[in-house]
Amino acid sequence: MPPVTKPDLIERLLRVLYSAVLYLLAPITVYHLIWRGFRQPAYLQRWAERYAIYSDSARKPPPHTLWVHAVSVGEVNAAIPLVQALRRGRPDLRLLVTTITPTGSERVRALWKDEVEHVYLPYDLPGAVGRFLAHYRPVAALIMETELWPNLLFGCRDRGIPAYILNARLSARSLRGYQVLAPLVGRALRTVRCVAAQSHADARRFVRLGAREEQTLETGNLKYDVSIPESVAAFAQECRGYMAGRKVWIAASTHEGEEADVVAMHRRLRGQFPDLLLLWAPRHPERFRSVAELARTAGWQVATRSRAHWPQREEAVFVIDTLGELVNFYACAEVAFVGGSLQAIGGHNLLEPAATGTAIVTGPHLHNFAEIAHKLENAGALRIGANAEAVERDLADLLRDDEARKRMVEAGRALVETGRGALGHTMALLQPVLDAAR
Repeated sequence: MPPVTKPDLIERLLRVLYSAVLYLLAPITVYHLIWRGFRQPAYLQRWAERYAIYSDSARKPPPHTLWVHAVSVGEVNAAIPLVQALRRGRPDLRLLVTTITPTGSERVRALWKDEVEHVYLPYDLPGAVGRFLAHYRPVAALIMETELWPNLLFGCRDRGIPAYILNARLSARSLRGYQVLAPLVGRALRTVRCVAAQSHADARRFVRLGAREEQTLETGNLKYDVSIPESVAAFAQECRGYMAGRKVWIAASTHEGEEADVVAMHRRLRGQFPDLLLLWAPRHPERFRSVAELARTAGWQVATRSRAHWPQREEAVFVIDTLGELVNFYACAEVAFVGGSLQAIGGHNLLEPAATGTAIVTGPHLHNFAEIAHKLENAGALRIGANAEAVERDLADLLRDDEARKRMVEAGRALVETGRGALGHTMALLQPVLDAAR
């Protein structure tokens, strides 16, 4: 059955109620931006984009604009192989990449500079959505992972813009969260051309939320198709020259509630490995300075990537306070702890360290990457600790056991290699809309 092409009475009523609530809550969005701005000043900038207010002098996009939406850094990274393939295959199409967070925005700029158009996606207010779509006039909407904004999806349908949800991911927790809006979100889902799910479990959850069976496909996870740049090896070689043979672990994508655990783990690990170096990459830029100060308070010499560039012999902690360099530093460490997993956050990308060739340890909270974690663990490429103490024991074992690390690295790389293919499936899925844009 084709996507829903006409609104019915129930849809109209649900949209009116949903939009009325959003307009009533609109003042709160300003307070939210101000509150976030105290922690991350970039939230105080470019407000007009968040309401799709574009200046008269803003350049009108060319008629063939292909729009990719990736909410933040993780989704932008997942979109890299897709965007690169689109740029190679259709250089005549202007690419628009939208994000919601400033860190996602910075990542887009770091990756593609002015080679793609970039703005923030506006709030899901009918007026803002209408202005955004009228200004950019995209030939298609390629929405990454789990961005299910009803007015946006209905707006695409109403303007004849084919919408796809790509690399679609929906955890059991997210499914429960959407239940309050299920009658509306389900109708919005049925307007899209296709839901291209990462896994069978994700596909089934999208169907439970309201997507039709025939429009929901399992295409695999684009994160498997991310290639590690050749420059990473040279970067790691230079970095290791400064490390002078020291043992190194990395705490990646950590959150505020995990920081005390990282400090405690590093203190005890240095009791076993006195020269141990911690590379520390907080998930959110507003935590860069706080993490460095926390490590100094623990009594260690600390340096940061933005100031010192490379770790020196006397330093116990090196804070990676830059964006877009995590993969490079994964290659410099013998073992990685991937954060967001000691709290009920759901974990972060495990395939990047696996593809880079780093042994991986996490905490137990991995609901956002459940299938990937299961595959990595079964392959022997991942250790999952039940708590911070168990994570620490796994880190110590792997820092001590070169052969165990080697086996994990080989298993991780093999799994990533066998998991590739989602990009080919996705490009084939998009071919009709790409052909129509000529």
